[in-house]
Amino acid sequence: MKPYYEHAGITIYHGDCREILPQLPKVDGVLTDPPYGHGWAGIASSAPGCRGWTNRRAEKIVGADIPFDPQFLIKLDVPCILWGANHYADKLPPSAGWLVWDKREGTATNNLSDCEMAWRNVGGSARLFRHMWNGLCRASEVGDHLHPTQKPIELMQWCLGFLPNSRLILDPFAGSGTTLIAAKNLNRRAIGIEIEEKYCEIAAKRLSQEVFAFPEFAMSKQDGGPGPGSS
Repeated sequence: MKPYYEHAGITIYHGDCREILPQLPKVDGVLTDPPYGHGWAGIASSAPGCRGWTNRRAEKIVGADIPFDPQFLIKLDVPCILWGANHYADKLPPSAGWLVWDKREGTATNNLSDCEMAWRNVGGSARLFRHMWNGLCRASEVGDHLHPTQKPIELMQWCLGFLPNSRLILDPFAGSGTTLIAAKNLNRRAIGIEIEEKYCEIAAKRLSQEVFAFPEFAMSKQDGGPGPGSS
């Protein structure tokens, strides 16, 4: 089985996760946002100061038109965080440690959800993360609309804080690669699986964006002098 992308501890496989999972090494944590039968249709945001955002919401997501059953992930018997779990909570064991993402930061409601919820099977109390992500009004990654259900990198990094002992993270519905980027930023290894090749390519390009050190700038800072362009 050849990876679509592999570098610095991050691997992407293109295909159906149910077919690929049995061929993978054992992981020790799952963080994912699966399709869960929401059947998205185009929805426009009516929040004050935000323009309507319809194109990405209207885009079809593979698997989004059928009920989602999380049992194949629960059976991995590892710490697990599943987003959108309020849509399939009847198929999950009880948990007191739900995670809530407030994506309005207390602003007026609109015809999109005020928050999203994730189930986790590790102990702890319910926790809240506030990060504006309302159509084109975003606290981060402004204009970076890569997937219909894309989530902030900061949110996924926050989630990984609840999986402190998980050094190899699995995202079987990798989408545009946000979980993988979060893992990379926190020096964790991660495996992503994505059924649509166009999103594998998007994720690979995002992961390939490296921060390069410029010798001239590094030397001037080391010598105590100003960097390039300083006056």
